[in-house]
Amino acid sequence: MKLYLVPTPVGNLGDMTYRGVEVLRSVDLILAEDTRTSRVLLQHYGIETPLQSYHIFNEHQTVGSLVERLKGGATMAVVTDAGTPGISDPGFLLVREAVKAGIEVECLPGATAFVPALIDSGLPCDRFVFLGFLPHKKGRQTALQALADEERTMIIYESPYRLVKLLEQLAEVVGAERQISVSREISKLHAETARGSVAEVLAHFSQQEVKGEIVVVLAGKPT
Repeated sequence: MKLYLVPTPVGNLGDMTYRGVEVLRSVDLILAEDTRTSRVLLQHYGIETPLQSYHIFNEHQTVGSLVERLKGGATMAVVTDAGTPGISDPGFLLVREAVKAGIEVECLPGATAFVPALIDSGLPCDRFVFLGFLPHKKGRQTALQALADEERTMIIYESPYRLVKLLEQLAEVVGAERQISVSREISKLHAETARGSVAEVLAHFSQQEVKGEIVVVLAGKPT
């Protein structure tokens, strides 16, 4: 009995690791955030392992039965649409319950969107804080205000539809001159990283339709 967490490419399918492919071929069941998205990856690598849907809307209902299957000797792998399971994606709950049940858990190294975005930003990466998605409504203003005094580099995930609004809010909270980097479509054909002040990056993205997954890297408060 063993549970694997297998990172999948955030863009280019060629970023899948050999070991990740081997694990997905060897397990009894793959738990996928979106089976349609994962099936494209599996077909690309000729993987025929059965798929089961596992996402934020059903993980609480299914975690108990999955742990029981693992305890019965099954091997499973968790994958998400892109990146490493558990990082702003399903995975944590099943890992926690599997650990409680004494089931062996292993997370393979691999793709995570914020790492290349952080390195590409040119901002300090010796000390950083990962914030994931900020609250959409309740608690958002409090979360934004907390950024103003944070001295470490900050990493934020955002929807392309809300990016301009986030940049406008950041200009108000941390100041228009604070340095920032926004990466989108990481490892894909139209990958882009825009760097500069909040005001400059806001002007850049205000002039176009924003598409793709977004990672925002914000400089910490100057000391």
